[in-house]
Amino acid sequence: MNKPLQGLQVLELASVLAGPAVGTFLVELGADVTKIENPKTGGDVTRSWKLGSEDANAAESAYFASVNYGKQHRFLNLSDALDLKTVKTLAAQSDIIIANFRSGQAEKFGLDHQSVSETNPKVIYGNITGFGADDNRPAFDVVLQAETGYMFMNGNPGSEPTKMPVALVDVLAAHQLKEGILLALLQLQRTGQGALVEVSLFDAAVSALTNQASNWLMNGHIPQRIGSLHPNIAPYGEILKTKDDKMIVLAVGSNAQCIALFNVLGLDGLAEDERFSDNQQRIENRFELKQLLDEKANERNCDDLMHEFLKKNVPAGVVKNMQEVFENLSAQQLVLEDGQTKRVSQIAFKISG
Repeated sequence: MNKPLQGLQVLELASVLAGPAVGTFLVELGADVTKIENPKTGGDVTRSWKLGSEDANAAESAYFASVNYGKQHRFLNLSDALDLKTVKTLAAQSDIIIANFRSGQAEKFGLDHQSVSETNPKVIYGNITGFGADDNRPAFDVVLQAETGYMFMNGNPGSEPTKMPVALVDVLAAHQLKEGILLALLQLQRTGQGALVEVSLFDAAVSALTNQASNWLMNGHIPQRIGSLHPNIAPYGEILKTKDDKMIVLAVGSNAQCIALFNVLGLDGLAEDERFSDNQQRIENRFELKQLLDEKANERNCDDLMHEFLKKNVPAGVVKNMQEVFENLSAQQLVLEDGQTKRVSQIAFKISG
C-alpha cells in the first residue's frame, strides 16, 4: 500500500491501547506521529505491563509494543511550564491530535480542542473518553465489558461472567475513532474546516452489540452464557473433538450446510429426523444433536475431517493456539517488526486501482 497520509503531523496525547492503536494506524498510513509520555511516571503505563517471561529491565513490554510502532517518543511533563510550552507548540503545528485525558485535564493544560483550535483552526482533534465527557470514572476495558453486557453473556453455562481475552472495548473504540478521523480528513479537504471527533468506550461497545442488542430490543431476549454457541443458529459454535485430540468448531448456517455436515459424518438419516429438520428445531434440540455429532467426530482425525468439510462446503475451523495462528502465511504477512519488537498491523484492508 502507498502512504496516503505521508507528511501529516500527528500528536498523540494518549496512553494504554485505544488512542495508541489509532496512532499506529496513522503511522502505517504514512503520518509522522509524536507520542508524548510523562517522564515522572515512567511514560505510558503499559511499558510496565510485562509477562512473567519478559525481561524486567526492558524499556517496553510486548503490550506497549503492540500499539506503538514507528512513533517518535518525547518524554515531557505537562505540569512543567517549559515542557507544556513545547507540547502546545507541537499542538499548534499538528494536523491531527489524539487524546484521552481524564475529564477536565485537557482544559487545565490548555490542550482541549477549543483551546488548540484557537491557534490551529484546521486541526482534527480525536478525543477518547471512557463513559462520556461528563463521567470521569476510571475506564478500564474489563469494567466496560461488564457494564455493556459482554461479560454477562460471555462464558459457559454455570460459569462466572467472562471477559474477552483481548481489550475488546479499546479495540472497538479505536476503530470508531479511526473512521471518524478519516471522515474528518475528507471534510477538511472539501471545506477547509477542522473537526472535533469524539468517541467513548461505552458508546463503541454498545454500538458493537449488533444482533444481541436487536434480540433484546425486538424480542426482550436477554442473552445468557452459552459458551461459543449462537443463540439463533445451530449447530453454530459447537466444538467437536477429533480422534487425535484436536478441536473443530462448526458454523453451520443453513439447511443445505447441515445436510452436508450429516453426510460427511455418516449421519444422513438425521436430515429427515424432525428434531433436526430445520434450524429452529436444531436450536431446541442442539444438545442431543451435539452428542450424535461428537460420536462420529471422535472416530476421525482432524485433518481428514477438515478436508471433507471443506470439500463439501461445511463451514468449520480448527481451534488454534497463538503459535498455530502465526504458522499461517497470511498471519505472518500482517506482522510488523521494528528492531527487537513485533506486532500485528493495524491495517487489514487492501486498496488497489
